[in-house]
Amino acid sequence: MTLRLYLLRHGQTAMSRANVFCGRGLDPELTAEGASMAEAFAATYKSHPWTAIYASPLTRAVATATPLATAIGLPIERRAELAEIDYGEWDGLSAEVVDRKWHDEYERWTADPAWNPPTQGETAIAIAQRMTNIVEEISDAHMDGNVLVVSHKASIRVLLCALLGVDVGRFRYRFGCPVGSVSIVAFGAHGPLAEAVADRSHLDATLRGLEGT
Repeated sequence: MTLRLYLLRHGQTAMSRANVFCGRGLDPELTAEGASMAEAFAATYKSHPWTAIYASPLTRAVATATPLATAIGLPIERRAELAEIDYGEWDGLSAEVVDRKWHDEYERWTADPAWNPPTQGETAIAIAQRMTNIVEEISDAHMDGNVLVVSHKASIRVLLCALLGVDVGRFRYRFGCPVGSVSIVAFGAHGPLAEAVADRSHLDATLRGLEGT
């Protein structure tokens, strides 16, 4: 018996397209391209035998989970712990603006976000705790099967670090997580195994071309 988590980052939003910080304090909807990403994932994966669907309660995550949930008739289990990092005062701003306004804090965060949060925001250690709590909840409820978890860029990367034995302070530099990508982690006799990271093969060439979003 093997439990597999499909860690799906939500589709494109106007904030991800603009490449600005967008944490749990902002709730943009998907763009047309983002909605197409969600539909493409559902079309590719609806034939899988799914056990459950979990999602961040933010609009962009629920909208990404909805096409698959509708196609296979499973409810979306919303969990606040799956929301994006709290960027605090940085929400909605570019890295360049943040660097000018909070240079020292930005430097500390980019060097080691494990213990240095964005201004009035959240550390990677805190993200790892809440994300692993959800994995424990899922594994307690489902000993095997395929479980979809729709979340966000920082949260998924922190979770991958926590599960795979990588320093969570390096989450920004060890795993990619573009919009619409899925990472697959299987839980076997020897612990978590990454079977795929940031896979976008379910997207067509045009959507895959949105690399910088």
